[in-house]
Amino acid sequence: MPRRIGRPGLLGTVVRTAVISGTATAVGSRVERGMARRDVEREATDRPMDRVSQLKALADLKGQGLLTEEEFAAEKAHILNS
Repeated sequence: MPRRIGRPGLLGTVVRTAVISGTATAVGSRVERGMARRDVEREATDRPMDRVSQLKALADLKGQGLLTEEEFAAEKAHILNS
């Protein structure tokens, strides 16, 4: 059979499109999984830091005399349980 010279035929175009599409799908899925994993990790590290900053602000309010000991304890329990 003589070798074809020039543009690919219909079958060659279909195969090329399938390969490109499959590669794009695989890469896109991997990127989405990586982003989701980073979001979960970021949320897990942000949550304790948020609690620490809330507790520091609460301690400052108590130190300024704006909260009673009972109010401080109640708010502290609320922050730690959330």
